Amino acid sequence: MTPRIYEKSEHQIPKEKIDPAALIVIETLRKAGHIAYIVGGSVRDLILSHPPKDFDLSTSAKPEEIKRLFNRCFLIGKRFRLAHVHIGSKVIEVATFRKGDNTNESLIVEDNEWGNEVEDVLRRDFTINGLYYDPQTETIIDYVDGYKDAKKSLLRAIGNPFARFKQDPVRMIRLLKFRARFGVLIEETAITALFECRNEILKSSQARILEELLRMLESGYGDPFIKLLAEHGFLPLLLPKLSESFEQGQNDAVFEFLKEIDSIVLSEPKKTPSRSVFLSALVFPLLERHLRLLSENREKPMHLGEIQEEANFMIRDAFAPFLILPKKLSSSMVSILTSQFRFTPIEKKKQTRQRIPAIPDFNLALQFFELRSRIEPGLQTLYQEWDYFWKKHRERPPKRTRRR
Repeated sequence: MTPRIYEKSEHQIPKEKIDPAALIVIETLRKAGHIAYIVGGSVRDLILSHPPKDFDLSTSAKPEEIKRLFNRCFLIGKRFRLAHVHIGSKVIEVATFRKGDNTNESLIVEDNEWGNEVEDVLRRDFTINGLYYDPQTETIIDYVDGYKDAKKSLLRAIGNPFARFKQDPVRMIRLLKFRARFGVLIEETAITALFECRNEILKSSQARILEELLRMLESGYGDPFIKLLAEHGFLPLLLPKLSESFEQGQNDAVFEFLKEIDSIVLSEPKKTPSRSVFLSALVFPLLERHLRLLSENREKPMHLGEIQEEANFMIRDAFAPFLILPKKLSSSMVSILTSQFRFTPIEKKKQTRQRIPAIPDFNLALQFFELRSRIEPGLQTLYQEWDYFWKKHRERPPKRTRRR
């Protein structure tokens, strides 16, 4: 199979935009006699004039061979074995060329059958991700017409999309991810396959789906992504409680949070919230509404211990039954959500001096409160007061314990 080669005069990608750490890894692999290229998303992003978040490599070297070439190299993954090479503070992900049967509709449970560079391209998901960049010749190597598709902003599956989506249903989520990030057009056959194969998504690893969701919330395109999940029928499958609340018009505030988060990520990347703050934004409007309904029939106001229990229940309910959050992540969310009702109680109390509680992740709770104050300007003064006392609290020297 002969590829189309695009010279620098055509693609006009300056070599200076390539991460020097990736170039070091490629040079080391090639000196050892291996083939190695920059591949996939980073090549796509450079063509589309988007700064790549990372630079992934593909090589003819086996994982163990890669490990022997670098002092700081760690092999990860069981289903998909690859190497993480540490160059200074950078981590470069290096995958061995693989092969697979594009016509087989069986779910891929292991993807560690080694192949050559052509076979590796043909087993990838979309044509725009099937491009190699050779930094030595500064050329793009294209076996699947991915360069033309990238220039046309067209998302097209490599092979039959019905079979490819059944092999790995996460590809459907990735399709919507690219649509949200780049506004690409989707080939009609792929759209049809997306609707007909969507129930296959429940065969996927919930950990992989959760990671894709978190990455999109971190990308600055969380709002359009969640809307695309709803529009194409994936939200009822993955997050039925959230989907139901959207359909009933009870949770539109979530999109205000997502829009604000996207704005922060894209305009103030250094202030990008933590993952627990992202996910808390999906739950908070539901929890606030639930607590207000509960408090209507109570004589005494709810104390924070009760609110903590309700927050814990709401988090489990919001992500059930498919997604299971890691304990550390859900615990952080409970702390963040409970603290919101310390800042703004359900029932207004007589104003007292703010006291900084000795609880984990209070800084993240305050981060979420700042997010709320961006959406509700009336909360800004209160947020600034809490932020002031938090900073003063952190400046205090730790208390010394008396020796007996």
